[in-house]
Amino acid sequence: MTLDWNHFTPWTSLAGGVLLGLASALFIVLNGRILGISGIVGGLLPPTRGDTSWRISFLLGLLAAPWVVQRVAPAQWIKSPRIDASTGMVIVAGLLVGLGTRYASGCTSGHGVCGLSRLSPRSMVATGVFMAAGFAVVFVLGHWL
Repeated sequence: MTLDWNHFTPWTSLAGGVLLGLASALFIVLNGRILGISGIVGGLLPPTRGDTSWRISFLLGLLAAPWVVQRVAPAQWIKSPRIDASTGMVIVAGLLVGLGTRYASGCTSGHGVCGLSRLSPRSMVATGVFMAAGFAVVFVLGHWL
């Protein structure tokens, strides 16, 4: 295995992790809710009266963030993501992630960030399964296809 040093970004990754941790902590302290995307989206289906405006605002902010950063940040900070997969493979991966999220009663942000920080046994198992499945898929795709 070799490390792609051109795309190794420890400082940006660290900054992103710190921001995600702070956002999660502030969300639970200020709202008493877990910052899990699947739970936020799931709460819109079916919508609950008086509970939809913050969920829609959160999702709109999530979708608008890349656009805002692209206009505010210096150009050398912006890098286009590189995905070495076909469109079909990305769609299948998205569907598998959605299926896993449904079975795990939460997504990686809910279990991996918020659940682990609360020492939730269910989140520890879910995160372990997420990681094991990811390792298995990378191994299979890297060695057999």
